[in-house]
Amino acid sequence: MAKILIVEDDPLMSRMYQKIFTLEGYEVEIATDGVEGLEKSRSSKPTLVLLDIMMPKMNGLQVLEKLKVDPETKKIPVVILTNLAGSRDAENAMLKGAVKYIVKSEYEPKQIIDMVKEILSGYTRDHIPLATAQKKPV
Repeated sequence: MAKILIVEDDPLMSRMYQKIFTLEGYEVEIATDGVEGLEKSRSSKPTLVLLDIMMPKMNGLQVLEKLKVDPETKKIPVVILTNLAGSRDAENAMLKGAVKYIVKSEYEPKQIIDMVKEILSGYTRDHIPLATAQKKPV
């Protein structure tokens, strides 16, 4: 079962996404600030991190930078889920290693779940054993 870490300081948003992802069959953990998000990423090794940018203690871009330089967490896909709609923020997040930048207000929660499922399916496809991925002609 995939584990999603939601790093979000707004309790209503984090509870809503926690409930939705849990109903979809995901294991969900919550972190309420950047420092806690970084610690939980290192300790629980989530399958994917949903990361807000504007947070106390450490913002999402700082968390992203630290995740991507740590050998233990650098391969965890990080999706930025924020209300910051600036193209500069999106570009900066992608350059730092985010796999997707989603502006919360532009999508329904179901659409966000579908995007996360698509990202996760791409990551699991990359782990197909070579023997089954390339069959020899008979």
